[in-house]
Amino acid sequence: MHTDSISQLKKSVAPYEHHDRKTSIRQILNTIGPLLLLWYITYLSLSISYILTIPLALVTAGFVVRTFILFHDCCHQSFFRSRRANDFLGTLTGILTLVPYQQWKHSHSVHHATSSNLDKRGVGDMWLLTVDEYAAAPLWRRIAYRLYRNPLVMFGLGPLSVFLIEYRFNRRGARRKERLNTYVTNAGIVLLYASLIQLIGWQAFLLVQGPVFFFSGLLGIWLFYVQHQFEDSYFEKEDEWSFVKAAVEGSSYYKLPKPLQWITGNIGFHHVHHLNPKVPNYHLEKAHEAVPPLQKATTITIGLSLKSLRYKLWDEQSKTFVTFRQAKRHRLAESRSRYAA
Repeated sequence: MHTDSISQLKKSVAPYEHHDRKTSIRQILNTIGPLLLLWYITYLSLSISYILTIPLALVTAGFVVRTFILFHDCCHQSFFRSRRANDFLGTLTGILTLVPYQQWKHSHSVHHATSSNLDKRGVGDMWLLTVDEYAAAPLWRRIAYRLYRNPLVMFGLGPLSVFLIEYRFNRRGARRKERLNTYVTNAGIVLLYASLIQLIGWQAFLLVQGPVFFFSGLLGIWLFYVQHQFEDSYFEKEDEWSFVKAAVEGSSYYKLPKPLQWITGNIGFHHVHHLNPKVPNYHLEKAHEAVPPLQKATTITIGLSLKSLRYKLWDEQSKTFVTFRQAKRHRLAESRSRYAA
């Protein structure tokens, strides 16, 4: 992509940065309202059959994910014009989704600034090793990486590890505002959960909130994973890294059926979001449709996205994700070539 094309692409998306207060308020009403109602209906289903509770919990979890998208927009100051309004709603939705607003806002801004940069990994992204790094790593590190990349660990233990444990503590070096916000979020969660337990009992609370939490955490991690982990993604060293290329080529267009697109707040248009995080979720599709070059971004369907579970390592030579088996074959071929020479 030429420099002039990159500059023009960024300008083309700029008109979609504007906020629409009515749309933002409408999204609050059609997201948080149904979330609370569905949670209550899920609780009521306990008196009928737990077989009914589980699918209701899955639908409720979908609205938790949608609530997180509102939280996400607030982190980018793209949901309301007012910073105070974004911070207030972000903290409130952070309590509902178990994510501290100021802490996540910091790590996510780092993610946007360094996404696909091989020299700046480690904050706000998933653990990624290149083929050469994995080959040179000690045994314990390779085992740890294989466990981390195992779907059962990533999507099974991941929600517990991230949302219940990691987000309850401040990062080292966090500023006072960020630390206080984490404390407020934790206190809000305790107050909310204690109130619900007082009202319906701890057994009923766990039977409802347990699957709602697990499904929403799994879906959240899955969305974040699939939007950057696809076969011909984009990763480069610092000296060759481009912010716009990282956005358009290193972020996917996750093409979902309309109901799922709605429930996930258009976050499937992730290439548009990374190109300009100031675009509210309700303008992402419009920007995608109005700017032809954006329509050339890698399109991932649900079927294709499942294949991304196979991709474990980034191959700097072929510029693609590869499986552990493919990486091993590549190393064996190189060894034979050197031996023959």
